[in-house]
Amino acid sequence: MAWILLILAGLCEVGFTTALKLSEGFSKWTYTVVFLCFAAASFLLLAKAAQHIPIGTAYAVWTGIGALGTAIIGIVFFKESADFWRIVFLFALIGSIIGLKLVSKEA
Repeated sequence: MAWILLILAGLCEVGFTTALKLSEGFSKWTYTVVFLCFAAASFLLLAKAAQHIPIGTAYAVWTGIGALGTAIIGIVFFKESADFWRIVFLFALIGSIIGLKLVSKEA
């Protein structure tokens, strides 16, 4: 269950970073509210997951999911670069997240 909460926390991180971009420096209040809601949910879920997963692992996975998801959103919706090396390193990030899950021991 802790890993499900951690994955949801990472997805909420993707939500708050996307809302951050769309808020245009917090000048659009609707996206600012969405940012705050996703940020609060993300940190709450991370805190709950970290009760059962070592904090170093939980934080690394949380940021990894957020970074990967945000990069994909950037490529797909904001027309950011999808060059060869960026994709290679995104796959390396996926491998690292899976590796942390495989070697992690829940408390």
